[in-house]
Amino acid sequence: MRNDRVDEMSAPVWVLYDGKDGLRSQVMGVAEAVGLPFEEKRLETRYPWKVLPPSLWPNARHAPGRGGDRLLPPWPRLIICAGGRASAPSLSVRKAARGRCLVVQIQDPKIAPRHFDLMLIPEHDKVRAPNIMVTRGAPHRVTPQKLAEAAGIWGPRLAHLGTPRVAVLIGGDNGAYRLNPPLMARIANQLAVLAEQGAGLMITPSRRTGEAVEQVLRARLAKLPVEIWNGAGDNPYFGYLALADHVLATADSISMITEASATGKPVHVIPLEGGARKFEIFHQAMREAGVTRPFAGALDSWTYQPRDDTAEAGERIRALMRERDLWP
Repeated sequence: MRNDRVDEMSAPVWVLYDGKDGLRSQVMGVAEAVGLPFEEKRLETRYPWKVLPPSLWPNARHAPGRGGDRLLPPWPRLIICAGGRASAPSLSVRKAARGRCLVVQIQDPKIAPRHFDLMLIPEHDKVRAPNIMVTRGAPHRVTPQKLAEAAGIWGPRLAHLGTPRVAVLIGGDNGAYRLNPPLMARIANQLAVLAEQGAGLMITPSRRTGEAVEQVLRARLAKLPVEIWNGAGDNPYFGYLALADHVLATADSISMITEASATGKPVHVIPLEGGARKFEIFHQAMREAGVTRPFAGALDSWTYQPRDDTAEAGERIRALMRERDLWP
């Protein structure tokens, strides 16, 4: 089997990421915007690669271990990868394909931009180069079509909720922010007041929320007419966004806030403990663009024009593939 085989019985696009839900949403969103069939590749890095920075990985195409998907020919014409650990294997595949493969990198992998065909970098990251497209936040999968479809599915299921409808997106601890039970209790009290005033709350915790924090939320809202997704069955995330008149999202997730902003609805950011410069730059940009406002317990209304960086990225990638004679 020759390592330079391209596109023989292979999806023309691979999406590579290290298993994180946020990264998956980004690569999938860009792949869907490109519009070609794609194959999902979830990477789990094995020793010795996992103890080295990606810029030093030898034979990086062989870094994925048994817990993830292997990278084997036939090769794709396009790889969309996200995060640092997917970058080196993607570049290694392009080398094996003798250059007949474009690599689009999402986020800064700490590898020089010149190695990639295109990079999608958010405004709050400093790296810049001619082949970089600067995005306001994170690429995502939220589109008007998906929201319309979700509204049709979830509208009847959530018809019992009051108005205004409020989607509440709860994150959790990360390297910058903390969400502990006492803080969750304060946030839950604010949410309870909204529910008592008649608002229909549609709440989805995340994996990072944690059981102890989620229990505080559920206990405080237990006797109120709200919906809190328990993680079982169909994911109502798109339905919540579609049906909401307002969106509340915790400050720890750039992805959630960017996805919420695709709806064109008021996005209220719930402050958490902690912070970091990249988040501060992002939140400031979103406030100055008129997209978000801090949440202090009340629901304000405002309008703005949604910015669709993901669709623009899809257009740029299609043009680049045609320019390199790689469009199927």
